[in-house]
Amino acid sequence: MGREALCTARVGTETAEATALLESTTIVLRGELKRRWDIAALQNLRVAGEELLFDSADEAVALVLGEKEAAKWLKKLQTPPPTLAAKLGVSAENPALLIGPTVGPLDPALAEALAGGITTNVREARMLVAVLSNPSELPRMAEFHADMICKTVWVVHPKGPEASPSDAEVRVAMRGWGYVDNKTSAVSDRLTATRWVLTQPPARKRVRNR
Repeated sequence: MGREALCTARVGTETAEATALLESTTIVLRGELKRRWDIAALQNLRVAGEELLFDSADEAVALVLGEKEAAKWLKKLQTPPPTLAAKLGVSAENPALLIGPTVGPLDPALAEALAGGITTNVREARMLVAVLSNPSELPRMAEFHADMICKTVWVVHPKGPEASPSDAEVRVAMRGWGYVDNKTSAVSDRLTATRWVLTQPPARKRVRNR
């Protein structure tokens, strides 16, 4: 959600100046008062004047954000986050061709997002979703995608310092093949996805429809 504000925070019987951060699944307080609240667990969420008010566990919380900012925070907090399928843009009307992974089953969160939005026909696909479990799969993905009418590919790969392929390996390979990245999305605690657009088609042998 990405909002940040310096404010007076009242948490239970404590009051202090703090930095409040509105993240995708949590509200975080930094400063003299340090807290982290799961948005899904907030109760009695409301605005009174300049204050955003809610209860969490046994604590009553008030963040003095100002009337306009408090209303913006409330609206965002009450708006359901987009599903992974919506973030990827995959649906029955906008199907994807799935490549990989070659090792292990498909991540459950990704499988749920792709359910009902997968095609096996290269010509029908509006995008490619390539799930990589090792760096050697990158060339296969690029070759396959070069034969598609659409030029959009989501590369799904592990995240973190020990990830393989790493974010740097994916970036170097994709940009070297003429792709430009324009969006990222978390898939799960283990996986991340980056959307790439092919701007300079590589000169490769075309892959026949499968």
